Amino acid sequence: MLQTNLTHVTTADEWKKIIEENENVMICCGRMGPMCIPVYGVMEDLEEEYKHVKFADMPFDSPEAHVIRNAPEARGFMGLPFTFYYKNGKVVKATSSIQNEQQVRSILNDQFGKNNQ
Repeated sequence: MLQTNLTHVTTADEWKKIIEENENVMICCGRMGPMCIPVYGVMEDLEEEYKHVKFADMPFDSPEAHVIRNAPEARGFMGLPFTFYYKNGKVVKATSSIQNEQQVRSILNDQFGKNNQ
């Protein structure tokens, strides 16, 4: 399990449930490494502000993470973490590598609307 304060997704069944039961979801699939930790921190910082988005993490090295690692949207991704944004169960955006708060906020606003809209 990743050492974050985010909701932890550890199985493919939990992944499926979280994207089916929440309209807007951001899942960061990574490790506790230098490219991933800043993204988890941004997510933790924005979680209170974006109450209409479910924020979660998933350990990249788990066999269960195949649902993100092998997704068509991840084809060609080189750096961790793989970050996926889901709306109504469908991928609306996917990124790889480190992202800063401005980049994450821009995606959240574009895909899910600003702060409880």
